[in-house]
Amino acid sequence: MRQYLDLRVHDRVALDEIELYAEMLSAVAAAERPLTVAEIDSVLGVRSDDAGRRELTPQD
Repeated sequence: MRQYLDLRVHDRVALDEIELYAEMLSAVAAAERPLTVAEIDSVLGVRSDDAGRRELTPQD
């Protein structure tokens, strides 16, 4: 028996990764030099604490 793919189902994680990739490409395209780690973290929504640990910034 052949199974049919339900096209209404989306892979939320994959779509989120594609969105992050697009944001990164846009930032790189707009930059006149290589981005710093801090700039990349900002684009990706990551922040660093005083100990240098990095974590995701909560999204609204």
